[in-house]
Amino acid sequence: MRSVRKALRDGELFKDTYERLTCADCEQTLKSRNDPAEVWTVRECPDCGGEWKEL
Repeated sequence: MRSVRKALRDGELFKDTYERLTCADCEQTLKSRNDPAEVWTVRECPDCGGEWKEL
């Protein structure tokens, strides 16, 4: 699982005009999935199923 920051630099993700994270392939807004045992938030694309860690 890659980080959100690295994915933004590589062009896998981008921010829309409202600063929401968007998948570059599907152009879908990412959803958050929080695991209480983890420190980070997992962001996932509802369309393609891609996952990124947000630190």
